[in-house]
Amino acid sequence: MKIVILVTAIIVSQSIGAFAQQSGSQQSTSMYQGQMDKLDVNASKTVDRSEYEAFMGTAFGNLDKNKDGSLQTGETVQILTAEQFTLTDANKDGRINRSEFMQRVMADFSTADRDRDGNLQ
Repeated sequence: MKIVILVTAIIVSQSIGAFAQQSGSQQSTSMYQGQMDKLDVNASKTVDRSEYEAFMGTAFGNLDKNKDGSLQTGETVQILTAEQFTLTDANKDGRINRSEFMQRVMADFSTADRDRDGNLQ
């Protein structure tokens, strides 16, 4: 769980989304109920993979302030450390494109799904 939980919490607190995890330290912050409620669109009391993926797709669009299809460090400074940005920028071009972003957050979802049931609780 690298950045998923941290980014969600910050995004939700900014009325964009919900997740919170810190890279490197392995110290995570769990989503609180209000964050879960924003993601749990089907009111199942869990956040399934498709809900999370849809949410994070929207979050990417909201974070992309200049609407160029990628995130630059200035657009992510409040949610990613320099280390997290570098880890997410798979092609090392200094930007995080939608594919890189989605690959990272969905990998983090899989890590957060400890019981492997496809849901976060």
